[in-house]
Amino acid sequence: MVDIPSVSRHERAITDHLERMLRGVPWLETTRVGDNLVARTRLGRRLRLLLAGHTDTVPPNGNEGARVAGDQLWGIGACDMKGGVAVLAELARTVRSPSVDVTYVFYECEEIQAAFNGVERLFRETPDLLRTDAALLAEPTGARIEAGCQGTMRVRATYTGVRAHSARPWLGRNAIHRLAPALHALAAYPAREVEIDRCRFREALSAVGVNGGVAGNVIPDHAELLVNYRYAPDRTPAQAEAHVREVLGDADGYEVVDSAAPAAPSLDHPLLGALLAATGQPPVAKLGWTDVSRFAARGTPATNFGPGDPNLAHHAEERVSRRDLETCYSVLKNLLEHADAND
Repeated sequence: MVDIPSVSRHERAITDHLERMLRGVPWLETTRVGDNLVARTRLGRRLRLLLAGHTDTVPPNGNEGARVAGDQLWGIGACDMKGGVAVLAELARTVRSPSVDVTYVFYECEEIQAAFNGVERLFRETPDLLRTDAALLAEPTGARIEAGCQGTMRVRATYTGVRAHSARPWLGRNAIHRLAPALHALAAYPAREVEIDRCRFREALSAVGVNGGVAGNVIPDHAELLVNYRYAPDRTPAQAEAHVREVLGDADGYEVVDSAAPAAPSLDHPLLGALLAATGQPPVAKLGWTDVSRFAARGTPATNFGPGDPNLAHHAEERVSRRDLETCYSVLKNLLEHADAND
């Protein structure tokens, strides 16, 4: 799969590959929606678990093509997240009679704007395909539970001034200089930490863009500061926005450029609790944002569990270990076969 290019919006070839692999599996009902593939068991079990992985990658960075060195597979997407996709595909074609019904989802466009996201498209066009009691995203987590996810919000703050000649700046008001208090507050920002369901979330509020200036001899009358806030699941998006405004202070305007809600860990659900027990490791918080949020927003408990070091995602040296692949496959196979004996 690493050898099949699948940069976002170019997932057709890898979806074709997965469809050929799974279409003939007798215990699966397979449906394709664009370049999203859903394969489901329909065994009448008491519970249903959804396992999902995105097939797209970021653009390559000199790491096109797969290579194996020792027990490591290198190449674009090996970690984020074709390793996880491979585990799910192998489960789909080998676990014949799970104790829970299973929905396998292989979806497009996770790495780009939400408007193109494959899970969101499925929720919009074919929501019945995604009905489930709990969901698991095979994001790279080092083969341990990374529970929930933090919310993310980008806010553009606007500062105005008065133009003047740069030889006589006292006749104007420099809009760029007005950014100084906000930039100082961001540089000194005390990261808030909060523990939720045994998972410690650490927030971050950072400047990610600055725009301003008219000419080399003009005091600017307009400047913009773009900030990104990663916030814990105990805050709502409205509370997050209010906090950003408080930190930035006396800007003349605020615009929420984009926003995605957080998700609580939800490890009290029996299927996710069984998964946690099977890993034999304590959970940690997912400090990034994942599509776990899309399921949580619809009332479905969800978590992250997959092969690969998340710190290598999008990295030129992206890779995944055989050990992680085999651990995730073994843990999930055991979960599917034994999670619910009351079917």
